Amino acid sequence: MPRFEDLLDAFWDGSTEYGVQPPLTDQLVQQAEQALNPALPASLLGLLRQRNGGRVAAGLRAFPTSAPTSWADDHVPFEYLIGIGQRDRTLSLLDSAYLIEEWGLPTSLVLLSGDGPCWIGLDYRTGPTPTVGWFDADSGLELPLAASFQDFVEGLTDPGTYG
Repeated sequence: MPRFEDLLDAFWDGSTEYGVQPPLTDQLVQQAEQALNPALPASLLGLLRQRNGGRVAAGLRAFPTSAPTSWADDHVPFEYLIGIGQRDRTLSLLDSAYLIEEWGLPTSLVLLSGDGPCWIGLDYRTGPTPTVGWFDADSGLELPLAASFQDFVEGLTDPGTYG
């Protein structure tokens, strides 16, 4: 399993600007943490300082699961990481509260990726250090994926390895 530090330079797919917010500033981080209430993981902010959201590199667009989901028997998709900002027609972590209400998801989440009804999010219900989980609003399935955002990134795999 690759280390988080080794994935930093290879995390983003630079071939498209879809989903990319303007460069992340300390002021935007502060606004986001005030609006969302929890402190965001340093590992997440490190990636967003490199590129504020957008498409993930091809070899990192899936995460293995221990149980079947509506997506697949053995993995979930992770094609995009949502950034922080207010660019028109671009999802932002700041949209989490609206999306959570819209899809009837637990209120202690910050959504990282997805396209309703299925989402990957930081789950703060266990305390100030969030876990990462899969949330399917249609089926009600909540599946823990990783103990931390850093562990989640280190566990990302190539979707082509799944049958």
